[in-house]
Amino acid sequence: MPTIRTKDGAHIFYKDWGKGQPVVFSHGWPLNADAWDDQLYFFETNGYRAIAHDRRGHGRSTQTSSGNNMDTYADDLAALVEALDLTNAIHIGHSTGGGEVARYIGRHGTKRVAKAVLVGAVPPGMLKTANNPDGVPIEEFDKIRAGVRADRSQFYKDLSVPFYGANRPGPEVSQGVRDAFWLMSMQAGFPAAYECIKAFSETEFSDDLRKFDIPTLVIHGDDDQIVPITVGGLRSAKLIKGAILKVYKGAPHGLMTTHKEQFNTDLLEFARPESRDEAAATRARSSDQRPAEVTPPPA
Repeated sequence: MPTIRTKDGAHIFYKDWGKGQPVVFSHGWPLNADAWDDQLYFFETNGYRAIAHDRRGHGRSTQTSSGNNMDTYADDLAALVEALDLTNAIHIGHSTGGGEVARYIGRHGTKRVAKAVLVGAVPPGMLKTANNPDGVPIEEFDKIRAGVRADRSQFYKDLSVPFYGANRPGPEVSQGVRDAFWLMSMQAGFPAAYECIKAFSETEFSDDLRKFDIPTLVIHGDDDQIVPITVGGLRSAKLIKGAILKVYKGAPHGLMTTHKEQFNTDLLEFARPESRDEAAATRARSSDQRPAEVTPPPA
């Protein structure tokens, strides 16, 4: 299996498909690179080099008992980028992966980055605090920790329901999709699965987002039951200068699966040079305007 070795000796598994401009995908908790397979193949067949890694402790990467925090996740991503000598890369992060991308840019800058996409992402900060009164109370994250400790297998099966909006009216979410979520989740080592809860829920990313100086697309479903849009996407789009915000009406957290065709189309349009979104972002940055909200019809 292809891996890179980090400075503390962890081995990070990655997929590397195709040739062309690199598009690097960072996955959500508690999944792994397989969560991006549809997008990896889509970008490979459209002339890009599609790359996704298993975060440390997840999937096929080393099941470390240390380093399960956003700074280390970001440094691991930087190590991957440097080992593969990626330049002009487009970074796409979902949920916790969006935090990883934000902290990567915050710690390592955008010298090797062309564009960024945050999808249902945890930035700028999920936890309810005095500075984030609309955030999620710590008790909700304590419930997640308790569920993982008590019976993580059943917890992941139950989590797949709100993750894909299977408890909402509309298109049916197949049992196969939910089973795949469970399988990926069970491949995460216990230390990483447990400690990552603190990482994605209590890390504050506002300063990282203010350092974004590249075209950025923020995508969020307005029925996201895992990272509410009012906590994530709406706030991130305001902090990232010139960001483009796309709200998917009725979409859940796992919209890359439930709204796959729309999502892939939007990603490809944004990735292409001189795209409409890039031009809009450039105009917004030059005039220092707030991002415009774009709400496509449901797929």
